[in-house]
Amino acid sequence: MYFEELKMNMAVDIPPAVIEKEKMIDFALNYDNIPLHTDEEYAKTTPFGKLIAPGVMSFMSVWVKYLEVDFLGTELLAGKSTKIEWIKPVYADDVLTGKAEITNLVKRNAKNGIAEIAIKAYNQNGELVLTNVTEAVVKCKPL
Repeated sequence: MYFEELKMNMAVDIPPAVIEKEKMIDFALNYDNIPLHTDEEYAKTTPFGKLIAPGVMSFMSVWVKYLEVDFLGTELLAGKSTKIEWIKPVYADDVLTGKAEITNLVKRNAKNGIAEIAIKAYNQNGELVLTNVTEAVVKCKPL
């Protein structure tokens, strides 16, 4: 979808992402190797009471499902920035769903503009677990 076709508040639903325990621990061992994510006995002693998913893994699980929706299509050129906030812990076997919405549009030049996409992700209990704001560079229609 070209920049000129995007509208404020356009939104898409993000399909469910299941947080599988094995993948969660594997991700943690490779990218966020702290006991809260990898050691079940240690995790029991924390306020969470059990292992929690690494935040980046939780976000990426939702992000990959967002990409499957292909909201911006082949006119997406690149990402410019992203900001993630984690609100509640994500546990093994949680099912995350969400919504992506255009919250700002800024034309940069004749070739492209910036679309700000806000994502809210919820667990299976309807609790907000994370938010994300990503700026995407999107092609303009050819002259």
